[in-house]
Amino acid sequence: MLAGKGWPGKVAKSVAIVAALAVAIVHADEHSHKYEESEAVVVWANSVGPLSNRQETYEYFQLPYCKGEGQIEHRHETLGEALLGMELVNSGISIRFGKSQDSTPICARRLLTAQDVKTFQYAISHDYWFQYFIDDLPAWGMVGKKDKESNQVSLFTHQSFEFEYNGDQIISAQVKPENLVLLTNAPTGVSVDFTYSVHWKATTKEFKSRFERYLDSDFFENKVHWFSIFNSLMMVLILTGFVSVMWIRYLRRDFARYDKEAGLTDFDHDLGDDYGWKQIHGDVFRPPPSPMTFAAFVGTGHQLAWTSFFVILYTIFGQEWTERASIMTATIFIYAFTSMISGYSSASQYSQYGGKEWVRCMFLTAGFWPAAVVIVTSLNNTIAIYYTSSRAIPFGTMMALLVIWLFIVLPLTLVGSILGKNWAGKADFPCRVHSIPRQIPEKIWYAEPIFVIALGGILPFASIFIEIYFLFTSFWSYKVYYVYGFGLLVFGIVMLVTASVTVVSTYFVINTEDYRWHWMSLATCGSTAAYVYMYAVYYYMQKTKMYGLFQTSFYFGNTALACMAIFLMLGSVGHFAANKFIMRIYRNVKLD
Repeated sequence: MLAGKGWPGKVAKSVAIVAALAVAIVHADEHSHKYEESEAVVVWANSVGPLSNRQETYEYFQLPYCKGEGQIEHRHETLGEALLGMELVNSGISIRFGKSQDSTPICARRLLTAQDVKTFQYAISHDYWFQYFIDDLPAWGMVGKKDKESNQVSLFTHQSFEFEYNGDQIISAQVKPENLVLLTNAPTGVSVDFTYSVHWKATTKEFKSRFERYLDSDFFENKVHWFSIFNSLMMVLILTGFVSVMWIRYLRRDFARYDKEAGLTDFDHDLGDDYGWKQIHGDVFRPPPSPMTFAAFVGTGHQLAWTSFFVILYTIFGQEWTERASIMTATIFIYAFTSMISGYSSASQYSQYGGKEWVRCMFLTAGFWPAAVVIVTSLNNTIAIYYTSSRAIPFGTMMALLVIWLFIVLPLTLVGSILGKNWAGKADFPCRVHSIPRQIPEKIWYAEPIFVIALGGILPFASIFIEIYFLFTSFWSYKVYYVYGFGLLVFGIVMLVTASVTVVSTYFVINTEDYRWHWMSLATCGSTAAYVYMYAVYYYMQKTKMYGLFQTSFYFGNTALACMAIFLMLGSVGHFAANKFIMRIYRNVKLD
């Protein structure tokens, strides 16, 4: 934990975010990426933090680095950058396009006080690194080095910048820390010279390929990744075949048996073998318990599913992973503008089952997911403020998000709710609901809904397991996730697997004359989230080197939000498939 001004200073910086919201979704960068000879190239200092967790970041100048001369402080900041804790400040390092420089002082010789030395020692002992952005290209370097045998720490005082350029455009930017200076605990401090050098090299590489050096194709495009996609596709084919067999064989047999029973006399009918899903036709369309909450879950899940789909498409066609924090900004606005989907879905679901308080349902739907995000983020934000981390969300950013919710999310949810209530809110059930609920017969233990739910999440988790590993490695480590084509394919696969598994599970449950299928269909593949969270615990313990309250709370808090989103998305898709299946089979059977 570094000492410093931290969070209070961000309030003034974040005021400009509100004015920039209208254009933030398009592009955050104001640069043309073209330079004249000897034109100034700004080195933006972003953050410092421990190498074990890139989510724990602090403002660059919380470490007592010296600042060179520069007029521009904070040139631009988007909503996504503010949420991700990006504090872009001009480092004051003077670099001119195409002009190499030998060792040059960043500032006058600096005396590090005893407290400054302790701050650097703490950072180096915890493997702190720093990050620059130069022409939108990230560059990293370590703060110092610790001798494992003597436990002495040394500070890098020289930064060697290496650039490649093609014509008037920068193709690559790297920084290599050099010149170690031993930090001793002298009461008078330590005098150091912070210097830098610049080397420019011409290249024939094209500007459009300049981000390729950050991509680990051997990691993301290896045989294991391709093999997992192939296995998932085979799973989809098998499940689709199983559902087809169920339709052709089992349901046809059920329809034939029910048609035969319909032609029997009352006496023969009493002696007949009367069992199965037809017997609950008077209860299968009974409203689920807590219908308003159920409708809000379904509506929110549909919205999150469509948001995920549109974000993946936006990233594929726009290559937004190359733009700083643009995916975060795009996700916020895509979520906001898809709010009509959640309103329409929840209101139609709620109204079909006789719900009258549709306004309350609308507010619950519009506020459920944001409230969950606020709860988790507030906890993390409190810890970040205590640690004076740059990940603390400024007050102005919070107000910007509140404005988005009030003036985009809430009105669109209201419009969607009105449309859903009036266009799709009328009950069109093929069976009349009996006034007295039917008693659910006793059944074998593995036919209980809780057991079906526990098993239902296994296959969807198996279809996304490998992709979850790649996503975790990208988000919690330092690899850039760029294979969004794979992501889109896996997204489609898990949706098909979810629909198939839920339909089969629903048939299995209603065939035991259990009409409690609503929440069961939501939770069957929604339970995939529990398996993802258990994997997250394993990943934390075996694959990361995180430690401390800050890193642990951010990891498990954000993972919990992601798992909740998975539960809602897969649950809503599963319920949609189960609902279509239920409606179809009861329309095609002759009822008494």
